[in-house]
Amino acid sequence: MASEEFAEAVLRIVEAIPPGHVMTYGLIAEEIGRGGPRQVGGVMARDGHAVPWWRVVRADGSLPAHLVLDAQREWQREGTPVRRGRVDVTRAVAPGDDAER
Repeated sequence: MASEEFAEAVLRIVEAIPPGHVMTYGLIAEEIGRGGPRQVGGVMARDGHAVPWWRVVRADGSLPAHLVLDAQREWQREGTPVRRGRVDVTRAVAPGDDAER
């Protein structure tokens, strides 16, 4: 899979995450069957502005500091489960995905 195809796969998955839910960078990589959290993060950093980027979080439910305030507004608007400023990944992982992966 070429890097352009990988990026398209990442963005397609992010677009399909329902409001109020999230996926981790690692879960997205597993879904594609290639790359890892860092590669997914790279795609999101370059091309994620056009998709609901706030629905993709680190395994601990956090995001880079420069994204947190905007993400928290979106999480509140969508009713995403949050605890202490981070997404509660166990409760918020997108339907059909396993947060323990």
